[in-house]
Formats: sequence, structure tokens, C-alpha cells
Amino acid sequence: INCTPAELVYVAARAGYDAVSPRFITMNVPGEFTHAPLDKAQVQATKTALATTGIKVLDIELARISEDCDPREFEAALELGGELGAGHMIMSAWTTRRDDRNFLLDVYSETCDLAAPYGLTIDLEFPSFSRLRTLDEVLDIVRAADRPNGGVLVDTLYLHLSRVDLGELLHVPPEWLHFLHISDCLPGIADTREGMIQLARDARLYPGEGWIDFAGIIERCPPMNYSIELPNQSRVAELGYEEHARRCLTHAKQTFGAARSKRRSAEALAA
Repeated sequence: INCTPAELVYVAARAGYDAVSPRFITMNVPGEFTHAPLDKAQVQATKTALATTGIKVLDIELARISEDCDPREFEAALELGGELGAGHMIMSAWTTRRDDRNFLLDVYSETCDLAAPYGLTIDLEFPSFSRLRTLDEVLDIVRAADRPNGGVLVDTLYLHLSRVDLGELLHVPPEWLHFLHISDCLPGIADTREGMIQLARDARLYPGEGWIDFAGIIERCPPMNYSIELPNQSRVAELGYEEHARRCLTHAKQTFGAARSKRRSAEALAA
């Protein structure tokens, strides 16, 4: 997360990726970039990198719902994302109250409306240490918003940390699932919120190093894009960005093997 968007594009191209997920909205977390991603020079550098490499933009990050959130503040990033060909923007909720469902719903709905002219879906995720911590909670918001560009982002790590039964994935409308965040982890679940945050932001494992059932997840989801979400500070320090990115992709290809979605055939039979 301390790469510039342009650097991210060049690393992805050299490591063999098809697309990137640049962060155009800062989160102010440790280790994050210090540059302004929407600065004119940064934007031009990103456009040049994309044109030079042929890399695509899958999605942009990250719209956070906070207590003082104004969705209009996301519009500059949405406009740039649309200009660069992104199809999605990730959103997550970080308020502290447990009785603010209507506020979350309003912010999510308005953001979907703002994103629609730029051709982006708004994919709501459920980090296990955030306000919306389970698949059911994000499904509730997306369903109530009832926007044509609504979506749910499933992260394999959060499926584990939130103890989501994989069978629940079958209840997610396929049109809400646009891409999958993938990483691995060991079986245990941290006892504290801080422990979960440290794992999610600094110590994810390559696919196949842990115990996540990727085949089971893929079989229960519709065909969609895979996005590797794998921050690991110790490996970046040891290997550098490019080699870390390359190993992420190599492990993913080796681990997924012949795993394929079974949703299409199952839904056809049900119909």
C-alpha cells in the first residue's frame, strides 16, 4: 500500500498480472503511501503506466463509511476510476455504533447512485473487525439499498475470521458477486480485534500455505475475477514488491488448480 498507483501497474505487469486495484482514497493506516493519488502528476503517471503495459484496472479502493461520511467526497475517485476503466469500488463501514443501520444504508445507497454514471458497482465488504462483520450484515444493506450497481465483496480471510459457513455463499445473488479477494491464513483466530487487524493488514499467507478451502469457496461462487489481497510486511521486506507479487500469483495458480464454479449448473438445474 505504499506503492504509487503507477508503480503498482509496472510491478503487476512484470509479475504477470492482468489488472490492478489502485487505492485512490487514503485510509491513513500505518505503512500507507504518503503521496496524493489524485494529484494531477500522479494521475498522468498512472495513465501512462496503464497505456504502456496494457494492464487493466479491476477496481479502486477504498470508500470508508465513518460517522461524518459524506459520499460526495468519493466522487473524484469514482470519476477517475470510471475514466481508467475500473468496474468496481470497494466500500466498508467503520462506525462505532451498533444502531446506525439506517445511516449505513443511506451512505451506501447514495454512493451507488454517485457511482452509476461512471459505470462502477459499489462492493460492500465485511472486515471481521469493522462495523459490518458478517456476510449476513452486508447482504442486509445491499438488499435494502436495492441498487442495480450494488455488490458484495467476499474476502477469503474474512470468511474464516467471521466464521462464515461456506454454504452461505449459495444464498448470495450471483449478480452481486463481481470479484473475490484471496489470501490464506493458519487455522487459529485471534482473540482480539488488534490481532485480527495485524493479520489482515500485515501477515496474510500465500494461497496453499494455510488451511482455507479455496476449492469450496470457488465452487459456491459464480464465475468471477480473482483479486489477490495479500499484504505481508515481512515478505515485502525480504523479497521486495515485485517478487512478493510474483509469488502471490504463482501460489494462487498452483492452489486453485482445476477448481471451478458449480453455481451455473446448479442454478440451471434448479430453474
